[in-house]
Amino acid sequence: MSHHPHSLERRYSTADWNTLHEQALREAQALRRAAWADFWRGTDHICSAGIATAQRSAQRLTHSLSRHAQLRGTPVQAK
Repeated sequence: MSHHPHSLERRYSTADWNTLHEQALREAQALRRAAWADFWRGTDHICSAGIATAQRSAQRLTHSLSRHAQLRGTPVQAK
């Protein structure tokens, strides 16, 4: 089997190669944009979930401190 590194070049004209190259660049750019959009959607979801968890934890802590202060008879200072 003979290997010709430029055998495909013989099948396509320079204009065809340029057209294929430009099309490949456009498709690669579109795929990159889609990948970044997916990445940021996932990142946003993770951050939002983390923030919601932190807010719930802060609310539970506030409630717990308030109950503790009521049992001890001392007011809780809000900041």
